[in-house]
Amino acid sequence: MAGGGRRPAPPREDLLAAAMAMIAERGLERLTMAALGREVGMSSGHLLYYFRTKDELLLQTLEWSEGRLGAERGRLLTRPGGARERLDAYVELYVPDGHRDPHWTLWLEVWNRSQNAPDDARDRQAAIEGAWHRDLTALLAEGVSRGEFRAVDPDRFATRLRALLDGFAIHVAIGLRGTDRRRVLTHVREFLDEHLNQRPTAS
Repeated sequence: MAGGGRRPAPPREDLLAAAMAMIAERGLERLTMAALGREVGMSSGHLLYYFRTKDELLLQTLEWSEGRLGAERGRLLTRPGGARERLDAYVELYVPDGHRDPHWTLWLEVWNRSQNAPDDARDRQAAIEGAWHRDLTALLAEGVSRGEFRAVDPDRFATRLRALLDGFAIHVAIGLRGTDRRRVLTHVREFLDEHLNQRPTAS
């Protein structure tokens, strides 16, 4: 009858977007199945049917957020301009916006939980990491081939640069005193200048 029946469940993407919004607005500790259920008008049991565990909810939310970041990264890396300009854009996208950045807050939680995660979940995390690494390696290789960068090994340099970025990013995300996004970006640009800029040839 009119107005009767059960309200249809929202699409999975809407659930993940709602979870990410809750992390941004209230913090990760407030994201529970019950709280998310109230937010989207579903029971905790129905959410468990979708995600099985909170770990799975967090990982799927991270994958959803990474999908959006991946699309933005793709646009940045394919736009016109030199390799260094696009490398700086990659770094700016990688580094958290500030203390309690929701994406990095979620990333850190998933990393922490991954110590006891099943292999398939760890494989999915590795796939996320792999996408960032492949894009960075390709960009470095392009810069080397065009003569914009020194002749570094793109894969090795990408591994080291991402380790540097991860360390700085964690400092920003947890709000370590004396560290902020602006200072981190300055440190990384100086590192790139020192290690990628072509050295002047001796006259």
